[in-house]
Amino acid sequence: MSRSLKKGPYVNERILKKVQALKAGDKTVIKVWDRACTITPEMVGFVFGVHNGKKHLPVNIVENMVGHRLGEFAPTKKFVGHGGKMAKTSAK
Repeated sequence: MSRSLKKGPYVNERILKKVQALKAGDKTVIKVWDRACTITPEMVGFVFGVHNGKKHLPVNIVENMVGHRLGEFAPTKKFVGHGGKMAKTSAK
């Protein structure tokens, strides 16, 4: 379910302050734990280190990401693969 239009998108004010403190085009990584924060046009061009539960994954924000959440670009689970013994023999 999406957020109410009356409330508007959820944007963490601390993250916006960090973005405004940096110059445009600055490639320093902004560490972020708030995966639910919505990406705004002011964030385009910056690199965010989005926490996936274990470490911060670098996410370069581009124009197409506006309106999405930060957590969508940092997967929390690692896919190891299906199968087992048969999959290993067929891969060879």
